[in-house]
Amino acid sequence: MTATSGEPAGTSANDEQVVLIVDDDAMLRNGLGNLFRSVGMQVALFSSAAELLESRLPDAPCCLVLDVRLRGPSGLDLQTRLAQMGIHIPIIFMTGYGDIAMSVAAMKAGAEDFMVKPFRDQDLLDAVSAALEKDRQRRQAMNRIDDIRASYATLSPRESEVMGMAASGLLNKQIASEIGISEVTVKIHRGQAMRKMKARTFADLVLMAQQLGICKADR
Repeated sequence: MTATSGEPAGTSANDEQVVLIVDDDAMLRNGLGNLFRSVGMQVALFSSAAELLESRLPDAPCCLVLDVRLRGPSGLDLQTRLAQMGIHIPIIFMTGYGDIAMSVAAMKAGAEDFMVKPFRDQDLLDAVSAALEKDRQRRQAMNRIDDIRASYATLSPRESEVMGMAASGLLNKQIASEIGISEVTVKIHRGQAMRKMKARTFADLVLMAQQLGICKADR
C-alpha cells in the first residue's frame, strides 16, 4: 500500500484496521490523518481518486473517508469505480453544505454516512469506528464462505448430491429412491458430508448449503 507525498500509511496486518483518506486539500488530509493516528488507527492518505486506484489496498478491515469534490474524478466517480471493481469498502463522504444533493446520491449508491463540513471530530471518529466494524464483520463472513467452499470441494460428487438434496428437505428414503441407492448408503454419504463440512448439527449443514446456493427451492 502506498501513501501520498511521503505521508506514512503504516504497515497493515490482517488484524489491523486502516482508514483510507482521499482529499485534495493537503491541510485537511494531514489533519484527518493526525486525528485518526491520535486514537491508534492506521491511516493511508491520498490526494486524488486516481492515486487510490493505483495503490494496493490493505488486506485488513478498512473504511474510506472521501471528499465529494476532488480535482479530477469526483468522490462519486470513485465510489462508482470501486463498485465496478467489486471493492466494497464502507465509504464516509465529507461534503459542504452545497453538496447535499450529491450526498443523497452517494447514500443511495451505498455510502455508509456523510459528514457535513464543519463536523465534530468525535462524530467522524464514531462514524469511522462503526464503518470499520462493519467491514471487519464483512471480511469475517467472506472468510467463512471461503472455508465452506474449500470444505465442499473435498466432497465426492455423490456426497455433494446427497448434501444438497437433504438440505433441501428430502428424507433419506426419498433421496435413496430418487438417485437409486439404498437408504443406508444415503445415511453414509450424509454422515460423510457432515464430517467433511465440519457441521456439528444437520441445521449447520443446511445453513452451509444455503450459503453455497445448493438448496433447491422447489423441493
